[in-house]
Amino acid sequence: MARPRPGRHPCHPGRMDANAPLLVIVDAANVVGSVPDGWWRDRKGAAERLRDRLAADGLPGHRGAVEIVLVTEGAARGVESVPGVRVEPAPGSGDDRVVELAAGAGDRPVLVVTADRELRRRVTELGAEVTGPRAVRPS
Repeated sequence: MARPRPGRHPCHPGRMDANAPLLVIVDAANVVGSVPDGWWRDRKGAAERLRDRLAADGLPGHRGAVEIVLVTEGAARGVESVPGVRVEPAPGSGDDRVVELAAGAGDRPVLVVTADRELRRRVTELGAEVTGPRAVRPS
């Protein structure tokens, strides 16, 4: 799994707040869609199950504070936040909302969870680290 480099902030090189929790932005549609388990029959339910797994497990393998943001779109927009996971419904494109959140992270480290190549390119251009769906979802 990709990790932010110590001593620098992924989105703002040279300005990392070492005490800030890692901001983990999860592309819900991409992560849910990474396993063919029937998610397409109930997109909102699939996003809720992912949210609940994130709330229970956090970011497996990461030691330290994290803030998890789950970006939803389309039929999954009605998913509510729970303790440990803030849900951000995208008014339009989920990818655009992920990029906005990464760009607005201030002086904290950012990790984006997605397998979408174009989204990965966009957020790494901002300096964010990326990892795939397996980081938060068993295959």
